[in-house]
Amino acid sequence: MTDLNSLGEIGLIERIRQATPTPIHSETILGIGDDTAVFDWGPDYGLLTTDMLVEGIHFDLTYVPLKHLGYKAVTFGVSDIAAMNGLPIQVTIGVGLSSRFPVEAVDELYEGIRAACTAYNVDLVGGDTTSSRSGLIISVSVLGKVPKDLITYRHTAQPNDVICVTGDLGAAYLGLQLLEREKQVFLADPTMQPDLSEERAYLVQRQLRPDARTDMVHELRDLGIRPTAMIDISDGLASELLHLCHQSGTGAVIFDENIPIDDQTHLAADEFKISPITAALNGGEDYELLFTVRPQAFEKLETNARITAIGYLTPDPKQIILSTKAGQQTPIRAQGWESGKE
Repeated sequence: MTDLNSLGEIGLIERIRQATPTPIHSETILGIGDDTAVFDWGPDYGLLTTDMLVEGIHFDLTYVPLKHLGYKAVTFGVSDIAAMNGLPIQVTIGVGLSSRFPVEAVDELYEGIRAACTAYNVDLVGGDTTSSRSGLIISVSVLGKVPKDLITYRHTAQPNDVICVTGDLGAAYLGLQLLEREKQVFLADPTMQPDLSEERAYLVQRQLRPDARTDMVHELRDLGIRPTAMIDISDGLASELLHLCHQSGTGAVIFDENIPIDDQTHLAADEFKISPITAALNGGEDYELLFTVRPQAFEKLETNARITAIGYLTPDPKQIILSTKAGQQTPIRAQGWESGKE
């Protein structure tokens, strides 16, 4: 039997894609391989994505409020739509529930789902419910759309493009470390109250209730900028950069000193003796956007405080490099398959 670690995430997805039959319907423009599937809707492309969250793998109800979980579940799918330069329209939710959940718990979960639908201007239009023997399971499908002349894929980047990211990176991972630490303290002594100081609130919020960057989709459109390629940062900057470069047939150089990291992330990383760069590269769940633009287009973005240029694409797909301030150049590697990662 082949171990999943021997393939890695990129290899596994490619294996599934190669074994998938060619679409038989002319409306199917793109299937497996990007953030969403793409369909021909006349003047627009339709976008469809599905995410699954499993208790004990993707979330821990010891410290994740059900309302936040519902909101985050919708965010997962909306972020995929944003990564195609699109906007969400409708969402369906499938829920598997074990008998330990009372009706009030389901109400709380759907309160968060409805709050996310309001925030992202999305209609909740259906789904499914079933029993589960392994705790809570959530499946989210989000339908969106994008004008045909604005759609942005992963495979269309070009050498010399500027690599950009929105927001800051690594905060969600450090928020997870804080929550896991307090869980261990509680398990050792249930009388202890969690020590989540106000100055760490940003990190906890980034882990428990992240926001998809649909705002940046609107902003890029207002500026008249269509990225040459884009992907959302759900599995960490390293993994997403490798996806983009692999599918576009390019290499890349990014600079560690340019990666945007919040001050709270730096402080928490020091506390946990974790490199903040490692947290940004491999932590995941930031739900920011990684995108590329032509150098002339980037001139319109240089003064935007919410967008940071972190490097550039190169012609050699074998060279995807992290360049340090000290002058070292290290090949970027994604983490192997982990059951606790999406």
